[in-house]
Amino acid sequence: MYKRILVAIDGSETAEHAFDSALQLARDNDAQLQPLYVVANPLMAYDAYGYDPTILRDACIEEGQRLTADALARMRHENVAGVPRIVDVAPIGEDIPERIRISANEFNADLLVLGTHGRRGFKRLFLGSVAERVVRSASLPVLLVPSQQAQSAVTEATRRRHADIAALMYEMPRK
Repeated sequence: MYKRILVAIDGSETAEHAFDSALQLARDNDAQLQPLYVVANPLMAYDAYGYDPTILRDACIEEGQRLTADALARMRHENVAGVPRIVDVAPIGEDIPERIRISANEFNADLLVLGTHGRRGFKRLFLGSVAERVVRSASLPVLLVPSQQAQSAVTEATRRRHADIAALMYEMPRK
């Protein structure tokens, strides 16, 4: 079904869960997988004495190399073809969601896999959502994989709802 799958990785538990799903999909579909680590350009504070943005960028590159090496090792273990990639956000006029979308087009991906925290309300408003912004601009199918924590919360809410319904049914007078 899918032959070229791009998955965004960033070291978070949510992205790890998304990578697991993408790896399984790639293995099951004999697809090529490209884990993608995006380096955001640090804010440039030219007037701050002693500020060197390369320190932060170098740390991000180092983290990306560690994550992509781990992804490649797991891909080889599962006999999944593909090469991880580290990309930089363009300094002007580009952000992480845009870079993910561009990279998916460059890879000619037919599926994009992203982790999502499942934030709602003010948390989503203030923290934003890379996944949501990618989905809004994507021209290919996007699989959003919720975090384990979000899945657990939904499962617990569903369990409570079923228990409430069962309790109401038990209390209802029978005719």
